[in-house]
Amino acid sequence: MNKINFSGPINSLSFGNVSYNILRSFHKKDIDIAFFPIGKSLDFTAFDKIDDKLHDWINKAYDDRFKNLSRDSTSIKMWHINGSEMGVVGNSALYTFYECDEPTDVEVSICKAQEKCIFSSSHAKKVFQKSGVKNSEYIPIGFDQDFFETGKSYLKGKVNFGLIGKFEKRKHTERIIKLWAERYGDNNDFQLTCCINNPFHKNGETEAIISRALSGKKYSNINMLPRLETNSEMNELYNSIDIDMSGLSGAEGWNLPSFNATCLGKWSVVLNSTSHTDWATSENSILVEPEGIEDIYDETFFIKGNNFNQGNLNTFSDQSFYKAIDKAIDKYGKRNEKGVEIKEVFTYDNTVEKILNSINK
Repeated sequence: MNKINFSGPINSLSFGNVSYNILRSFHKKDIDIAFFPIGKSLDFTAFDKIDDKLHDWINKAYDDRFKNLSRDSTSIKMWHINGSEMGVVGNSALYTFYECDEPTDVEVSICKAQEKCIFSSSHAKKVFQKSGVKNSEYIPIGFDQDFFETGKSYLKGKVNFGLIGKFEKRKHTERIIKLWAERYGDNNDFQLTCCINNPFHKNGETEAIISRALSGKKYSNINMLPRLETNSEMNELYNSIDIDMSGLSGAEGWNLPSFNATCLGKWSVVLNSTSHTDWATSENSILVEPEGIEDIYDETFFIKGNNFNQGNLNTFSDQSFYKAIDKAIDKYGKRNEKGVEIKEVFTYDNTVEKILNSINK
């Protein structure tokens, strides 16, 4: 296969990062791409270390997209199920992320309409196959090679906890902050660094929820970072933390922050459910077993009765949270060697190779 019509976003959000890394692997394989960006523009702000050759190649694939458009080519879209009902031309393959557990009739119909519907997690493949989507497959994403261990010392003498990712109900963001503050608030042997901005929240909404979680109190050892624009800034953040808590999300299609932190030798506390089961093990993570479910609806991203994103998220108890945190603190100062190893297993070159093999079947 030497020509592909590819559609996906290029921006600083998680989908934009995945699209960028898939394109980088296409470039390495010298595959001719007609690139149709979702969002109609190319925002390279996050990719501040992009190679000039790759930058020019992506721009050319965009500029020449109509000239290189071919009916005989395979069209691959990297996007949500919602919005993937229409392809470009030719055989269609969708690469997507799914967090929930109750596929709707509309989601099933859209996925069935694809030649291939490729999910980032085995959890998603399982629930869709159970719903009759026989063309579903599981192919994991990889570690972004722009992230690396800096070797710097950041907060000497303090255990720095990290919470990274959009502030959402499904990620248990509010509850994690509340539980952490109840035990470690104003204890300056510990630090909580949060990068949890949600660009879809209305002005001041995130701050109001955080204030509610902390009962309006200000803590000396809880640091709320502004939105970080570049992956270099994100790399510094990953390297500065000792223990990641982003893995306590109750519903994920992969969970890039927790995965990235683990690959960089950090210890992540991870809820053993949904996509986490594909990469997190008892050797490379502090696993927390789910102890129940609750509905996922937040009236913003997950709206009950909608045609998309219906179902439940997994939960954990206060006791299991603190037990896992204690285990993680015991590992303070010890590099997560098993975590570092998984970045050699999960690579974007492997992802793209598996996607191409799947399409060629």
